[in-house]
Amino acid sequence: MRKTVFVFSDGELKRKHNTVFFETEDGEKRYLPIQDIGEIMAFGEITVNKRLLEFLGKKEVILHFFNYYGYYIGSFYPREHMNSGYMTLRQAEHYLDHEKRITLARQFVLGAAQNMIQVLKYYERRGRLGSEIRLIIEELADELDACHDTDELMGIEGNMRNHYYKAFDQILDNPLFRFEKRSRRPPRNHMNTLISFGNSILYTMVLSEIYKTHLDPRIGFLHATNFRRFSLNLDIAEIFKPIIVDRTIFTLVNRNQLTESDFEKEMGGIMLKESGRKTFVAEMDRKLSTTLTHEKTGRQVSYRRLIRLELYKLQKSLMGEEPYRPYVARW
Repeated sequence: MRKTVFVFSDGELKRKHNTVFFETEDGEKRYLPIQDIGEIMAFGEITVNKRLLEFLGKKEVILHFFNYYGYYIGSFYPREHMNSGYMTLRQAEHYLDHEKRITLARQFVLGAAQNMIQVLKYYERRGRLGSEIRLIIEELADELDACHDTDELMGIEGNMRNHYYKAFDQILDNPLFRFEKRSRRPPRNHMNTLISFGNSILYTMVLSEIYKTHLDPRIGFLHATNFRRFSLNLDIAEIFKPIIVDRTIFTLVNRNQLTESDFEKEMGGIMLKESGRKTFVAEMDRKLSTTLTHEKTGRQVSYRRLIRLELYKLQKSLMGEEPYRPYVARW
């Protein structure tokens, strides 16, 4: 399976013969065999040229860019080799039809809720939590069927996450990583920094998986389609945040793999240093590579593969083959 390549150093990324070559400003050289690359995530200040972009496009490799603070800023998204006019029309049809759109959007929020509940149950069984927060989220999830538009769904989803995040302090019991309240751009404390960074990585990974399907990333259902951004990846990521991003955070904090020295104060908030980003992406990559038995097929699949399978389920639903039901973790 192709790997995600993370580039943290400053330097030049270019094509050399039939491979990708990276040379840092310090003169360190690294060859990256193109057949092993699924996507490249560039956090450092890198220089690229048209010859490299043509090569990446031919080999169907996406190049994602992040700024100095670790925020996603954009992607080199090659011409879609898998795009389908028929699928784009089906997506547009479901987006424009209110009932079809709300049905899909509701499933994305339901999937997020069910996976939040699974995470909470996991820690309840280990004596870290009581059942109070989980019961509140279950009650809120029961209200989803009564929602008539995406604003209502987003409101309930936000309410569920606010309650869910309150459980983090009990799960971790680490003063450095108190949640307090959700804050973004910039995150105001260490925990919010980890949540924002992890979510950003997941959004781009889902985008890369969409590229390998017939789906159009610009047409989402829960998150509104607009002129500026991709939205379908945000929809799918909602389902996987609790079981990929949040559990990555719990692992890193519980094992004391991140310390105060991995953070710095910037822009009125707190940001991860390069050391912290490297530690985070290494653990998240390990999590995505972890395999489990697929409920339907009985085969071993990775969490990364589960994202692709989720997209295939959505395709089938859009074509009218079977109703879409989100993935729910079974632990």
